[in-house]
Amino acid sequence: MAASVNLTTLIKRLEAATSRLEDLVPNIGDPALTTDAAQALSGQGPSAHPALEQARPPSRHMETLPPVIDDFDAIINGQVKSFVNMSEEIGGLVAEQSAAVLRAFAAERKFLIVTTRARKPDIQSPVYMEILKDLQAMMGAVNDIREANRASPLFTHLTTVSEGIAVLAWITIDPKPADYVAEVLSSAQFYGNRVIKEYKEKDRRHVDWVNGFYAIFKSLIAYVKQHYPSGVTWNNQDGIDPQEALHQVQTGQTSSKTPPPSSGPVPPPPPPPPLPSFDGPPPPPPMPPNGVTPTSSSSDMGAVFDQISRGSDVTAHLRKVDPSSQTHKNPSLRAQGTSAPPAPSRSSSQSSSLGKSPIPGKKPKPESMRAKKPPRKELEGNKWLIENFNNPGQMLEIEASISHSILISRCTKTPIRIIGKANAISLDNCTQCSLVIDSLVSAVDVIKSPKFEMQVLGKLPTIMLDQVDGAAIYLCKDSMGTEVFTSKCTGINVNLPGQTEDDDYVERALPEQVKSVVRNGVLVSEIVEHAG
Repeated sequence: MAASVNLTTLIKRLEAATSRLEDLVPNIGDPALTTDAAQALSGQGPSAHPALEQARPPSRHMETLPPVIDDFDAIINGQVKSFVNMSEEIGGLVAEQSAAVLRAFAAERKFLIVTTRARKPDIQSPVYMEILKDLQAMMGAVNDIREANRASPLFTHLTTVSEGIAVLAWITIDPKPADYVAEVLSSAQFYGNRVIKEYKEKDRRHVDWVNGFYAIFKSLIAYVKQHYPSGVTWNNQDGIDPQEALHQVQTGQTSSKTPPPSSGPVPPPPPPPPLPSFDGPPPPPPMPPNGVTPTSSSSDMGAVFDQISRGSDVTAHLRKVDPSSQTHKNPSLRAQGTSAPPAPSRSSSQSSSLGKSPIPGKKPKPESMRAKKPPRKELEGNKWLIENFNNPGQMLEIEASISHSILISRCTKTPIRIIGKANAISLDNCTQCSLVIDSLVSAVDVIKSPKFEMQVLGKLPTIMLDQVDGAAIYLCKDSMGTEVFTSKCTGINVNLPGQTEDDDYVERALPEQVKSVVRNGVLVSEIVEHAG
């Protein structure tokens, strides 16, 4: 029995070796392969991002990929690459995070290739977790950049991408992954719309950057609906073992029978530079730029002392002033002030060398002195804009859907009614405004809006208050699980419903004073309670 098993193994190895030799024969003497290899080693070939190299479609010598991978490559080389290019124009942490996004898409491409070759493993098995390990690491790297730079002025940009990178988890969603992609897009729009609002009149590049990020989601939704409407499919009929398929993808093999052909002879590396010699005299110092001969400081000081030792001859070359031009002898010149030459203006380099601070810019005008803009209520894409309303006399009503984000700014004494389930609401720089909502997907964000009132008729996950002076919030029984976050706020009261419908609301004040003490080397904060 053992002999028959060894014979079968030997036959399989001979067949694999024969297949490898057959693949090598057509490529012998192919000048294209030798040229490509030489350019790759010498660094003269086309340059690209490392993650793009991983996501690039295979060459003509490799096995043809299925259409599902070709379409995913089109997304990477299209919308994702365009987003990376726009991120590099902004630069800094935004460009760094976009590179991590590109690597995450490349990792998901590897996962999809494994699904086309292998049978579906158990989702609880170590093999399945091994296949997802690279993707999870790249998605975590995107979020780590956000968490490590909370003080950055572009933190909203980083949060937009960090919230949106969760879209790559659609491969684990059954049975409608396209709906999951749309939900993640709504979460990313909550922060992305803040970027649009902040930069739409300052720098258009940031607005295009957000729209470019949204374009990735739209193309991904179309891709998932076309290829995976009910979830990711595996090759369960004639697929290979998942561990073997993962090994092939990681090593660059196209199949278990036909490894990738050799790319021909590779030119030898250039010889190393000669070793320095320590026997001879030291090399001469490098020449200064523009051929200027340097002068020593000792010779300069010697020239200064020579000038001083000359005595009165130092001023012999100076021109004498004519008496008609002397102001102390001509009072008319002093009255007119024409004899004094204009003071030379300092150049920017001279000013910077003196270390003086630049001239401060003009301070912005107070809100009461600014020109009032006309009221605005319109829908732009998935974003409602409500601006510049001042005591309109009637309640503003908005018909919202689950994908709509609502931005309310610079309104005074304005009641607003949100009908339907919206995604998110942001209230900024408003005074004495009231808000009545049915339900929300994410949160209500209130910033610098004193004397604010809100009533919730359905479910609301989160309320965030920042620099709010005086607010009254009315919750219903369906919204008893709402979380309220406050920062620099005073006079915040939350009204809770009674036991029955006939009972009055019970008012509860949010704490404003916090006591912090050190206990056992740990700083402990407690709410200050006033008894009596």
